[in-house]
Amino acid sequence: MPSMTVFQMPLAVLLVGLATGFAPVAWAADSLPPTPDYLGEVRRGADGRLLARPEPTTATPGRVEAATLIVGPGEKVATLTEAARLARDGEVIEVRPGTYRGQPVVWTQNDLIIRGTRERPVMLADGRSAESKGLWVVRGGKVRIENIEFRGARVRESNGAGIRFEKGSLTVHGCAFFDNEMGILTANQPEMSLTVIDSEFGEAPRHKGDLHHLLYVGAIGKFVLRGSRFSNGYLGHLVKSRARENHILYNMLLDGAGGQASYELEFPNGGLAVVIGNTIGQSAGTDNPRLVSYGAEGPRWPENGLYMAHNTLINDAPSGNFVAVWTDKLGVAVDVWLLNNLTVGNGDLFQPAQGRFDGNRPVPRAELVEVGGVPLRLTMTSPLRGSIRPPGEANGIDLLPRAEFVFPAGTRPMPVGSRLAPGAFQ
Repeated sequence: MPSMTVFQMPLAVLLVGLATGFAPVAWAADSLPPTPDYLGEVRRGADGRLLARPEPTTATPGRVEAATLIVGPGEKVATLTEAARLARDGEVIEVRPGTYRGQPVVWTQNDLIIRGTRERPVMLADGRSAESKGLWVVRGGKVRIENIEFRGARVRESNGAGIRFEKGSLTVHGCAFFDNEMGILTANQPEMSLTVIDSEFGEAPRHKGDLHHLLYVGAIGKFVLRGSRFSNGYLGHLVKSRARENHILYNMLLDGAGGQASYELEFPNGGLAVVIGNTIGQSAGTDNPRLVSYGAEGPRWPENGLYMAHNTLINDAPSGNFVAVWTDKLGVAVDVWLLNNLTVGNGDLFQPAQGRFDGNRPVPRAELVEVGGVPLRLTMTSPLRGSIRPPGEANGIDLLPRAEFVFPAGTRPMPVGSRLAPGAFQ
């Protein structure tokens, strides 16, 4: 007698077999039902709707489309506080335009994207802070923040940050930080990395006796700053970094007429610092005559070196020092390369004890064309064009600029011609 499939068995026999744990007959190979379509993981969103995370595609193995949580006036999730509570690893948080008052949050999720849509949303502290640290505390894993403005961070210790970054890797893109005791402040963990791109920092609070840095990077592994603008500091520094590795590329660190910052760029513990294509300028009212400082508090890292190429250094004070390297504090041999930098105004640019010093040129303001209201670019007929050589490489890093800063923040590619000029603009 031929064997029967499950579909051919009487119902009673089938039920008895299932009840006793006996599988009556195996599936016939040619009668298997079709494989159902897989829709992916399903979860319920903040608005109560079911969301399906699609399965990974063959084009991008292992990649899963992120769910999106929408936050803002008129949405089911109206506050950042609620969004931070509901967010899951791997999601995108879209923040609608508006001013979000007194909504400090702690982000603990991994692989998270938080972005403002259309006009930049404003996070206004309004007297509140997260964990007495700042507007946002970030300690998840991999986090990216885009197109968000942070204002008014204040805490009892006078170091309230727009963003307090405490763990993982953080990318900040197209954001703004104004009137905070610290724009961004990080923890001190060598496994951390911070990247800041096309962002704006300014308007340090005017508190006598307090040092409010616009951007303060602790002893982390890597720090990248690109296409960003800093202005109007007060007593503190525009940018201060204790990171092991620093890449400062195509930024505008210009304190401005009303600024009273101390250093414009400081690496107090040395480390590897690559500084290419920046405009760095101190105001007439500066609190410190030095623009760039390296090693003032002694070494922290085993590898140390300062490589500055094609920067425009502007001093509006009566006198000053464009670059200060504290060899007595470092106590170790440090390579310092100062190549093809343009100096404007009164001040000294000293040849380092060890390294390279070539192509650095002073220029009167009258020989510069204004860019964004600042005298920056050499005239096309300047005798300094074609007067220098390419800077070469340092530790495998090409020191030739490949982009230039554009106002109000950002960069654009910069083709380098045969008539190479000193400074940040070709």
